[in-house]
Amino acid sequence: MTYSTHCIEHGVDVTPLTGGIGAAVRGVDLATLSPKQFDVVRSAFLDRCMLTFPNQNLDDDGLTAFARQWGEIMETPMLNYMEGYPGILEVRNRGKALTPTEYWHYDSAYLEQPPALSILAAHQLPETGGDTMWCNQYLAYETLSDGMKTMLAGKRAKFTAAIMAKRTGHVGEIPFAYHPLIRTHPETGRKALFLSGPDTVPCFENMSDAESRPILDFLYNHSPKPDRSYRHQWRSGDVVMWDNRCTMHYAVHDHGDAPRIMHRVTIAGGQPV
Repeated sequence: MTYSTHCIEHGVDVTPLTGGIGAAVRGVDLATLSPKQFDVVRSAFLDRCMLTFPNQNLDDDGLTAFARQWGEIMETPMLNYMEGYPGILEVRNRGKALTPTEYWHYDSAYLEQPPALSILAAHQLPETGGDTMWCNQYLAYETLSDGMKTMLAGKRAKFTAAIMAKRTGHVGEIPFAYHPLIRTHPETGRKALFLSGPDTVPCFENMSDAESRPILDFLYNHSPKPDRSYRHQWRSGDVVMWDNRCTMHYAVHDHGDAPRIMHRVTIAGGQPV
């Protein structure tokens, strides 16, 4: 079924967050989901692209247990993970200048096989600010003109780790990969616009930066329109997960030096096609 309206199945309460993306899920304990409850959550996730789970207060064992139901927990090169919890990344406020995620992006798209999905659990929050935004890249693709869709069909772009390399002090060649600008979701079969900002997606394959930039800039600006976006105001105990195959996200840094601690897990994905 689709989850465009409020529904309850097997005790799982699913309420859409906006018309274009997201749903809030209540009535479950993520650390102890039954198989039937997991099936409802999975269906809602594939339909709505990202989900919020209020009042979960997951510890790292619970976060790991929930994440493992979705697939293989992965570790991304250049990042340091928590001791005793492989795959859990502690995301702290390191100041605006050192924030590598304050732009619309897919997670680790420079890998040959980027993550399929990400899960973020709130541990310590500022009094105000520190929101995260998501946009639906299915809708970004579907609202392109037929002419643009035809032109982009089969085109690949270069995805680099330039921002992450700068943030982590990486020495040596900056990792990169070529991926299709229009990718097909392996589970839903829907097409999504797959790109990121100019620092991480500099050009199309076999084209110069100058030739590529006008089209890439248009697509990037076209993606996060208000009718296909959602901005989440974090609350204590929140868990949020998103589909890294059909959404971009943006971490807003407007909270100065106030502590903001999140624990993140990513699930391994396949090569975009």
